[in-house]
Amino acid sequence: MAVGEVMRMEIPAGGDLKVTSPELHVLAVDDSIVDRKVIERLLKISACKVTTVESGTRALQYLGLDGDKGASDLKDLKVNLIVTDYSMPGLTGYDLLKKIKESSAFREIPVVIMSSENILPRIEQCIKEGAEEFLLKPVKLADVKRIKQLIMRNEAEAEECKTLRSHYNKREFPKDIDTPSPSSSSTTTSNDDDDSSVKDFPSSKRMKSEAENLSTLL
Repeated sequence: MAVGEVMRMEIPAGGDLKVTSPELHVLAVDDSIVDRKVIERLLKISACKVTTVESGTRALQYLGLDGDKGASDLKDLKVNLIVTDYSMPGLTGYDLLKKIKESSAFREIPVVIMSSENILPRIEQCIKEGAEEFLLKPVKLADVKRIKQLIMRNEAEAEECKTLRSHYNKREFPKDIDTPSPSSSSTTTSNDDDDSSVKDFPSSKRMKSEAENLSTLL
């Protein structure tokens, strides 16, 4: 499964275990209960599994990034997308974004920032820090559907790349390629050297014989 996917397991009334297909799991963070309900409703309409928390601190606890291993009963679940409000007391959405991107376990999860204020430097700051997108409130259903399609497409591409890498690593090269053996190569080279030495230089026996004939004549 791709990063962050959650396999749901349902037990119907009959008691038989049924496993359904993975779904997009979104963690929504907002200190306003009204805005939380709105984004939760839009995500559920888009067929997403939603977990809502009321602060950036609670989001860190849910993800297990607060240093307290027992802080969240749901810490073993993974999420595909984090949607957070920017202006929250204590830990802001920007602070939450930075902590997520600093985490080796969750830095790949897309983070979308929401805000009712259209402040360009704030938007640029969030995008520079790694936010996937910056949405202006009130968030619309079209925004949620567009982001969902983007996340699913990115995960599909990541899974395809993973499959291609696996296929490439397992690829076998032909074993019947003819390659000259070191022994034959060295033998050939040796013979060539011998032939050239015979052609270019007189043998030692012949030189000795000629020297003896010369001494006899003298």
